[in-house]
Amino acid sequence: MENDQMISPTDIITGIVYIDGELAMLTLTADGELRSTENGLRQSLSMKKDVLGFVVQGKRIRVKAVVEKDEGICCGRFSGDFVRKDLVFEPLIDQNGWCYSLRQYLDSLGRPKRLLVFVNPFGGKKSAREIFVKEVKPLFDDADVQLEIQETKYQLHAKEIVKSMDVSKYDGIVCVSGDGVLVEVVNGLLERADWRTALKLPIGMVPAGTGNGMIKSLLDTVGLRCCANSATIFIIRGHKRSVDVATIAQGNTKFFSVLMLAWGLIADIDIESEKFRWMGSARIDFYALQRILCLRQYNGRIIFLPAPGFERYGQPANCGLYKEPTVSDKALGYQGPDTKFEDHGWREINGPFVTVWLHNVPWGAENTLTAPAAKFSDGFLDLIVLKNCPKLVLLSLMRQLSSGTHVESPYIAYLKVKAFVLEPGSLIDEPGKEGIIDSDGEVLARGKRTYNCEKKALMSYDKLQITVDQGLATLFSPEY
Repeated sequence: MENDQMISPTDIITGIVYIDGELAMLTLTADGELRSTENGLRQSLSMKKDVLGFVVQGKRIRVKAVVEKDEGICCGRFSGDFVRKDLVFEPLIDQNGWCYSLRQYLDSLGRPKRLLVFVNPFGGKKSAREIFVKEVKPLFDDADVQLEIQETKYQLHAKEIVKSMDVSKYDGIVCVSGDGVLVEVVNGLLERADWRTALKLPIGMVPAGTGNGMIKSLLDTVGLRCCANSATIFIIRGHKRSVDVATIAQGNTKFFSVLMLAWGLIADIDIESEKFRWMGSARIDFYALQRILCLRQYNGRIIFLPAPGFERYGQPANCGLYKEPTVSDKALGYQGPDTKFEDHGWREINGPFVTVWLHNVPWGAENTLTAPAAKFSDGFLDLIVLKNCPKLVLLSLMRQLSSGTHVESPYIAYLKVKAFVLEPGSLIDEPGKEGIIDSDGEVLARGKRTYNCEKKALMSYDKLQITVDQGLATLFSPEY
């Protein structure tokens, strides 16, 4: 190369190029900085952070890049929006050398090249298809990521697909949806005979549903707002993090949860408000007010194994978790965490309860910071318990959900647990009426005389247990 004498030991390639018709010096350094000097002004792009990909346009090379709108940090927080900042240059010599160097560096980052994308056209405002076409696919195209696109046609469609797909064909799975498709994907992977291999496949979320709690939790950890733009860019960058998976079991029946379980007020609002879907997102607030004014309290008992530091909650209890006989992985897939709970640290809290809420990640929805102390892979679930509470105080607590300050109330017990047993009961005022158990937005169990109680549910309205497997699943995530 004719410009070898210009390369420093920390440069991959350097040379004189045209940028906007002006001569400039351009360098790709070994640490991934694409640096240009033109008329004494220096500009740079980070190959790791800013660059998506590049294309050759005749004699020119267009480096496709995005940068944070505010060009960095403002008051310790990112703006959350990304904007275009393409670099177009024409090398005087050795275009092939530039293309080779750029490709080699991008390939060295270990980014995903082939993705299976689920688009749920029915979730939320039914805008997933438009979000994918206008906001998501153009970014993947710029990054030269090959996509196999599957529109979900019915409930559990995504689960069916991932249970039988060839995982070796993909570098990850992307859900353009709310949290429901994510939950289907996790359950489908765990029901495979090769679940250990399948779970190494990272899952990405692009918000296009009602709740979007998982992607909100991921982006909020780095101060970014919850939007398709930011979510897609972090999938392209390919950083990963592990997330706990909770196994909810009732006898031989299992459901794998990555978000939450609710019983009482929160479950009733989530599920029963479906009758007001025509109101849009306002249905939640409307029905929450209705349920608080006509407040229900449920008999029952919860038993839990507290995390260290939370042993003061409840009263001592005896508990033996149901453990089914060992079965080969080939027969039934993942069987739950291989954990022994033989210590005697179990505690219990008896009803009546207004609500019991278990959370795996901080945000339950984009505007609901349910469990502000929740961690993605600490091996614990965050438990929120509300017993008797004045209605005016409860109205105030519901408003505080957006900031997470509700957990500071003396009416709420907020703790971390590593195992949990729920024994749900009937309404205090109506012994012949029971409740609903909701996990990740799906009805696990419907008791007597509940909303849509004639519909079949996965479990019966009876005792169930929850255990946690630390860091079992993998998510595409911002770098943290």
